[in-house]
Amino acid sequence: MSLGRWCSCTASRRYGTRGATRCWPWPPPGTAPSRPTAAATGSPTSRRRTWRPPGRTSSPTCSPSSTPSPSRRYVFLVGKDYGAMPAYDFALKHPDRTRGVMCMGIPFSPGPFNFDTMPEGFYILRWREPDRAEADFGRHDVRRVVRTIYILFSRSDVPIAEEGQEIMDLADLSTPLPPWFTEEDLDAYAALFEKSGFRYPLQIPYRSLHRMTKHVDPKFQVPVFMVMGERDYCFKFPGFETAMRSGVMNTFAPDLKITYIPEGCHFVQEQFPDQINDLLLGFLKDHP
Repeated sequence: MSLGRWCSCTASRRYGTRGATRCWPWPPPGTAPSRPTAAATGSPTSRRRTWRPPGRTSSPTCSPSSTPSPSRRYVFLVGKDYGAMPAYDFALKHPDRTRGVMCMGIPFSPGPFNFDTMPEGFYILRWREPDRAEADFGRHDVRRVVRTIYILFSRSDVPIAEEGQEIMDLADLSTPLPPWFTEEDLDAYAALFEKSGFRYPLQIPYRSLHRMTKHVDPKFQVPVFMVMGERDYCFKFPGFETAMRSGVMNTFAPDLKITYIPEGCHFVQEQFPDQINDLLLGFLKDHP
């Protein structure tokens, strides 16, 4: 399976409204030496005995499977946009269960993001207001909403509405889709939101940013890899570019690698899937 396309098909299903995090078991199943457990050998004590990594006295809070096994001792975490936040959090809390972190679009922050300096029409400030986005979206069908979000979030400018405007007013049906995003893609994505609606994606993350984990003296003990499109509008968020280019992130992640995609937009993994495939797979190969 192509890892970058796998990320593209899952992490990018935020469609402008939600990020995602995925676990990649490491070592891959079948490549690590097996260790027999009571359940595997048919021991009478199989109901009481469960294999655990050396030194662990209780089951981990989160793991790729309900019962830890030698072949899934670690995971690589892949996060896109706000999906990077739980990936960062997990790696900090469970370094013994993590082999590495790969994120696209959002740098690590030790505390909640602060957007108070942004204009009132900034889309995050608008969408965190109860019922405002619902009223805005409700003026159009689901396909039109997803279409508008993809257009706005593929630009290099931050979506900001003027007074008397709503976010959905920033693009109309005459505005073309990004060249790498097809009408068939739009149909598929819209069909998903026809079933789910937008309430949960608005709640997580926009109306929950104030609940972001506050880390005290955070330090990643695993490799961290970031891919950032230089035309991603998030680069213009307060402090984002500084955190990445000035070395601030290196203070939290000593083993940090950042790759910039010059023409990459917010949906860089969909815009350049083959290139992202190569980058992520290369990171995996560099950390066997």
